[in-house]
Amino acid sequence: MSAILLLEDDPILAKEIRAYLVSKSLACESVFDGELFLRALKRNTFDLYLLDINVPKVNGLEICKLIRASNSSVPILMLTAYGDLNDKRDAFALGADDYLVKPFHLEELYIRILALFRRSQQPLLHDEIIVIEDLEINVTANTVFRAGQPIKLTQKEYQILVLLAKSNGRILSKQHIAERIWDAQYDTNLNTIEVYINFLRNKIDKQFPVKLIHTKPGFGYYLQTEK
Repeated sequence: MSAILLLEDDPILAKEIRAYLVSKSLACESVFDGELFLRALKRNTFDLYLLDINVPKVNGLEICKLIRASNSSVPILMLTAYGDLNDKRDAFALGADDYLVKPFHLEELYIRILALFRRSQQPLLHDEIIVIEDLEINVTANTVFRAGQPIKLTQKEYQILVLLAKSNGRILSKQHIAERIWDAQYDTNLNTIEVYINFLRNKIDKQFPVKLIHTKPGFGYYLQTEK
């Protein structure tokens, strides 16, 4: 049985989430502040983390940062009452995999959890090395180099980069990217894709003369050598 650790300071919501997930055969432990969360991390190993941002003592964003410092692959889903794009940008920059704004349906939460489990347990592509210009993606080792320099990416940034690289210059729409990376078969805030593309450009292109990640306005994104 998969184990989930929930950080949520609303006792009613925490109880509802925990009860629902248990009914779906998922083990769920909940705590109401960041210090208790960190203690739970030391006691047990969990398969997924649900983090509210605005909680006492140590907030969810700081918790996300601490988790990613020691584990780059465990799924992290942020739960928050804030729907501002800046909050999403901060969460994704710190390594969150998904973001759900309150109020939400428990069924949608469950769908997103299942999608994160599928993505974390299955490699995105078969073992291979992808080379485009001076960009090298080692899918086997999950590493990225540009002009021989290592590029550190979050899990979602890496998955989007590989998806673009495997498309051989074909333009991919936001919806296509969302469906491939998030298994989004429901309404998705496509601004999330813009946020990740900006992150990738800052890491992959910003310091290099040849730009690889491009936008065709109104259509989507593609990766190829600048002409």
